[in-house]
Amino acid sequence: MSHPVIPQVLALAKPVAHDLGLEIVDAVYHTHQQPPTLRVDVRSHQGETNLEDCERMSRSLDTVLDDANVIPEAYVLEISSPGVSEFLTQDRDFIAFRSFPVTVRTQEPFKGHQVWVGTLTNRDQEWVHLNQKGRSISIPRSLVLEVQLQDPP
Repeated sequence: MSHPVIPQVLALAKPVAHDLGLEIVDAVYHTHQQPPTLRVDVRSHQGETNLEDCERMSRSLDTVLDDANVIPEAYVLEISSPGVSEFLTQDRDFIAFRSFPVTVRTQEPFKGHQVWVGTLTNRDQEWVHLNQKGRSISIPRSLVLEVQLQDPP
């Protein structure tokens, strides 16, 4: 469960991120630390999120949060990139992780299976394409629930 201040933080942070060419991925307020820590994860629209992106977001958001006085007590603001998720969701994930082992789960059986394991070869508008030991498999995107990265063998 997220802290009650998070919706207010997100409402202020999203336009700031947008203006900087970033998107907000997550925000967490850690009240068990002294001082409390507000961590906001951002992702660049241009590719890899770098330190400069985090610094720009930190400076801009710090001013906005101070002006709005959303968190009246002293706190630490941390801006970071979310790192790599084990689930592929965006087009750039599918490009970056081509040739990586994945598990594809479907909402209903397709050709007798709901779980497919193989090497990701591509994703287009209609299909997720895998290589299973030299055999090409195409799974309809409309049936795909999730595509999860696997640890290499």
